[in-house]
Amino acid sequence: MPKTRRFHLSLTLWLSLLLPLLLSGACVPPAASDAGAAQTFDLRQFMVGPLGTVVVGPGEDIHIRSMAVLTSVGDLGSSMQRAVTMAVADYGPIKGHNVNLGAGLDSLCTPEGGAAAADTVTGDRRVVGVLGTSCSAAAVAASPIISEAGLVMVSPTNTAPSLTSDLRGNAGSNYHPGYFRTSNNDLHEAEAVAEFAYDELGLRSMAVIHDGDPYTSGLAGAFAVAFEEHGGSAAVATVNKGDTEMVPILAELAAGSPDGLFLPLFPAEAAHVIQQVGQVAGLAEATVIGGAALLDFSVLNLPESEGIYFSAPELHFEHNVNEATGKSGRDLHAAYEEIYNEAPTSAYLAHAYDAATILLRAIEEVAVVSGDALYIDRARLRAALTATHEFEGMVGTLACDEFGDCGTGHLHIVHHNDAAITDLESLPIVYFHRHGEHGESGH
Repeated sequence: MPKTRRFHLSLTLWLSLLLPLLLSGACVPPAASDAGAAQTFDLRQFMVGPLGTVVVGPGEDIHIRSMAVLTSVGDLGSSMQRAVTMAVADYGPIKGHNVNLGAGLDSLCTPEGGAAAADTVTGDRRVVGVLGTSCSAAAVAASPIISEAGLVMVSPTNTAPSLTSDLRGNAGSNYHPGYFRTSNNDLHEAEAVAEFAYDELGLRSMAVIHDGDPYTSGLAGAFAVAFEEHGGSAAVATVNKGDTEMVPILAELAAGSPDGLFLPLFPAEAAHVIQQVGQVAGLAEATVIGGAALLDFSVLNLPESEGIYFSAPELHFEHNVNEATGKSGRDLHAAYEEIYNEAPTSAYLAHAYDAATILLRAIEEVAVVSGDALYIDRARLRAALTATHEFEGMVGTLACDEFGDCGTGHLHIVHHNDAAITDLESLPIVYFHRHGEHGESGH
């Protein structure tokens, strides 16, 4: 029996013995609801939840944790860590208890890093929920550990379909209960890029390169299917993480005379492809489209990146307001620059802020006050996150489905026509994709 499960059982037994001494009656009133309506609640019944309950004692903090890539993959993880820190500060205490985010755990964008970070989290019995991971590869290994421990995990940047579902009611191969995300399922990005390439650019044959990672391979496969459904053809090739010599694989792809090249890669490998593609006969004139992970300074700053299109989550949230904190996208950017003395460099800053606030809101909804202590039932917390519906976040209206997809499904295609422009919000948008609607050309 796992260590965490033994703890849950012993905690339930302890409470079953202690609660009759603490409570003079069967029911105790929890903290007043937002509407101020009086409620009664059978706390003893509440404590026998199947996933256990976290007890936050008098004067103690509510503990959540973040798992992000902090030592690689550009600024993706560091921006996430900063955003969730700001969200926790803006949200404030929950029913008289401060929220403690702890030190950020580096999940390394690898399965090994994700598993190690998850083991650290589950070793701390105080933790209620997790924010992260940054990368789908880390989530594939972390999610089952977090799920087995009875915790919830909310990611702002994971996008692999396998982590949630095929958006048709079928669970993904790496789905585990308790996993949620504010980022879009890559099936939305695949459709947006395929639609743009085929309908707007008139491309009929595409070459696709991935590195075998759950994110890159998932997006590559989904794009190939979507592009072929539009009437095009797609050839898919694989490179290895850490490869620097890309001419051989590019030459193989050039033999098929593709009209375009789609790169669902991470910045390190993509940079070498972008720098070398012009050296390969048959690809010099091919249209290049990069995946959303390439919206990073290390790629945008390359002279060879001029002319490339990039898929992206929606980028302009100036006027959107997060309902839990009252902060707008403009407020977030201004505060970020004031605190960190630089402009945000991640397209997922608002997604990270929203991920933190839907977790905090769910904790507040299920937490029950008895005396000076707070009781947070883990099963109820999962249910509260699953029930998230019409939450107005900075990225738009969030609604979680049964497999944890909470994103809007909306994307942009931007055109990077000047390597001197690395500010994401300054990139010209040339295509809008709204989930359930045909895309529109930008201005």
